[in-house]
Amino acid sequence: MSRLVATYLVKNDQQLSKRAEAIALGLTIGTWTNLPLLEKEQLKKHKGEVVHVEEKGELGIIAIAYPTINFSADLPAILTTVIGKLSLDGEIKLIDLEFSEGLLNQFPGPAYGIDGIRNLTEVYDRPLVMSIFKGVIGKPLGELQEQMKQQALGRVDFVKDDEILFENELTPLEKRVPALRDVLDETAELTGKRTRYAVNLTGRTANLSDRAKLAVELGADALLFNVFTYGLDALQSLAEDPNIPVPIMAHPAFAGAMAASSSHGVSYSLLLGKLLRTAGADFSLFPSPYGSVALDRGEALATVESLTRKSQLNRTFPVPSAGIHPGLVSYLIKDFGIDSVINAGGGVHGHPGGAAAGGKAFRDAIQAVLTEQPLEQASQNSEELHQALTKWGSGEVVR
Repeated sequence: MSRLVATYLVKNDQQLSKRAEAIALGLTIGTWTNLPLLEKEQLKKHKGEVVHVEEKGELGIIAIAYPTINFSADLPAILTTVIGKLSLDGEIKLIDLEFSEGLLNQFPGPAYGIDGIRNLTEVYDRPLVMSIFKGVIGKPLGELQEQMKQQALGRVDFVKDDEILFENELTPLEKRVPALRDVLDETAELTGKRTRYAVNLTGRTANLSDRAKLAVELGADALLFNVFTYGLDALQSLAEDPNIPVPIMAHPAFAGAMAASSSHGVSYSLLLGKLLRTAGADFSLFPSPYGSVALDRGEALATVESLTRKSQLNRTFPVPSAGIHPGLVSYLIKDFGIDSVINAGGGVHGHPGGAAAGGKAFRDAIQAVLTEQPLEQASQNSEELHQALTKWGSGEVVR
């Protein structure tokens, strides 16, 4: 029988086995001991089963297997089953879900994933570099065009919208995408490299599909999507749509409301890792362990492992973000490898030489690390990297 195994972190009340059995029954058939024999036989295939209980000091680990015949093969049904009303029941945190092969086959996974995006960009031997529009709310289209030009001159692989850039009179989708596409065409002629633009997909849920298709028609190379304010099922619908043939970047906005607590909600590695990959995200953005909005390093590494471990689904590109500057490139590559995206906002735009110099500083830092050259030594032959290290330093990470 096909099952979905959910693992929970709970407060150890010295009655873990009893609590685990109550959860297994409460989230499936409701009761068991007082049922007539015939009814037990009928409901047996629907009954949740406790498969693991472990005490860990003040905490406990509980794993429960849920028969997949109990729910439809969609993430709303799954999450309602395993953590829906249970999320209201004191200190309990869902830390993992183990899908059966048959159940996982019902989900698309990333349409492109790491390998597909590498084929699109023709970049195979280094991390990708992405920069972000900054301070564009209330600014006319011309300022976005200039920002895009400078970022693309820095030869970054992707530029993405800010996640809080919504529809507005100054830079509506219909004007913004063609105008910035033209900038990218012009800079490609100068640099020999085509930077790609990820457009923030916004609006009412009922209109998302049409807006996504319009963005693609206008020239968007990828979509940025605030998945946790819309829902995982909305992401899956976009990922499955053959008329939306571009990669999707999942932004972690609102994820902290679900995962930041140590005793409630869902683990980051499940939320920003396995669930996003299952729903079809080609990129997963998450806080790096280094910046002011930092994710615990162990949680970040677990997230990356969920995004990239061997599976029947394509691998999702990890995008550690927030507080990234060129001096951190050695840590980023050491922790996350070359199958990752180095994503920077202030680390590009705040460069003393401007955004073009900021992009080049990142590219030079990556080249140095991959050739096992210390950043300080490499900066002797790169004024852009030298200025970046002078401003932000190198290797200033507290473990």
